[in-house]
Amino acid sequence: MKPLPPLTADMDAPSLNQWLCNLAELAVAAVHPDNLMPALVPAALPEPGRRTLVVGAGKASAAMAAALERAWLECNPGADIEGLVVTRYGHGAHCAHIEVLEAAHPMPDKLGEQAAVRMLDAVAGLTEDDLVIALISGGGSALMSLPAPGLTLEQKQSINRALLRSGAPIRDINTVRRHLSAIKGGRLAAAAHPARVITYLISDVPGDEPTLIASGPTLPDTSTPADALAILEHYGIDIPAPVRAHLQAANTAPDPADAEFSGDRAVMLAKAADALEAARDVAAAVGVEVRVLGDNLEGEARELGASHAALALLSQQQAAQPLLILSGGETSVTVTGNGRGGRNVEYLLGLFNALEGAPGIYGLAIDTDGIDGSEDNAGACFSPEDWQKARAQGLSPENYLSNNDAYSFFAELGNLIVTGPTRTNVNDFRAILVLPDK
Repeated sequence: MKPLPPLTADMDAPSLNQWLCNLAELAVAAVHPDNLMPALVPAALPEPGRRTLVVGAGKASAAMAAALERAWLECNPGADIEGLVVTRYGHGAHCAHIEVLEAAHPMPDKLGEQAAVRMLDAVAGLTEDDLVIALISGGGSALMSLPAPGLTLEQKQSINRALLRSGAPIRDINTVRRHLSAIKGGRLAAAAHPARVITYLISDVPGDEPTLIASGPTLPDTSTPADALAILEHYGIDIPAPVRAHLQAANTAPDPADAEFSGDRAVMLAKAADALEAARDVAAAVGVEVRVLGDNLEGEARELGASHAALALLSQQQAAQPLLILSGGETSVTVTGNGRGGRNVEYLLGLFNALEGAPGIYGLAIDTDGIDGSEDNAGACFSPEDWQKARAQGLSPENYLSNNDAYSFFAELGNLIVTGPTRTNVNDFRAILVLPDK
């Protein structure tokens, strides 16, 4: 990968957009499993003769499994390692010993349900001499979707669909998912005990709370079914009678204080802050001032974009050198239209609309997994010149925003960023390049 070049006065708009794209590529590479797993494997190796079983779920789980397997066999040639992980369709990676399954995301399907059943079967009957390595990353909630007894996959799909359209933050969504599941909320680890469980995590949730990542299949939490019911009622989600009855029943979720969890361990491999730090370092190295707004920003995507536009305009008045404004986290979109797009292009269109072509301000927003929502793009970028280009083509940012159709807007401009699956996932990466007033 080419290093980030310095910014020069003769760089045109396409070159500056490419500069932002190169920055994003470097940030994503910093949180890829290939660069994270090898150093951790020696400490996880069991004593000779003990069984090691790998399970996992998420958009990064296949790449995590492949990197783990390579490093494991290099450190311990001939050692047995086996298991299975489930990832999103198209996000697989080659493993010789660990089976890689694929299922649907963000809407769970039967293959994800079957994968969850197989994982519970795989960990059944283990002994205290065995080791379970869980590879967990964002997306695992949908990919490993096994309804609690008495509930159906169709009921979970309906609730999941409604929550995703409601604008609810991921913390609330995953609280509901945990309490409607037979595998999440620590239930997979409980099924594996008395074996020891080590969980490796790549975080896609603001705040990096381990129990929220993929709804914590190996990590019990302190939320209750009553919390999940309150969330559904708050967002006006239709609650089927069996779901309501299940959430009103006695809490049977694993308790974090249970002694059986005392020997388990969780290791955070990567998070949004790591991607932002990598971007900050490479930009600062070529003389760009960097301001990081945070790695856990949430809220309505278009509103956050408009807020960042105001910040960029104010910062430009005070800037003596190029300024890079970075942020991460996970915004939300309250869907009222029938257009196409994910939260990153909706954020970017909110930013673009509020800037109204202000000279010297460039923007980029991507999902680090390479898929923004359920489309084929990672995100998009823009330059000030795109404002006049959009006007010349008769494209109204307001109209596209009102229809939640940011994908189509940036497609018309030719500004979509298409990377394909990156096989990692630390959620949103946003960058605004502000050049000083001349």
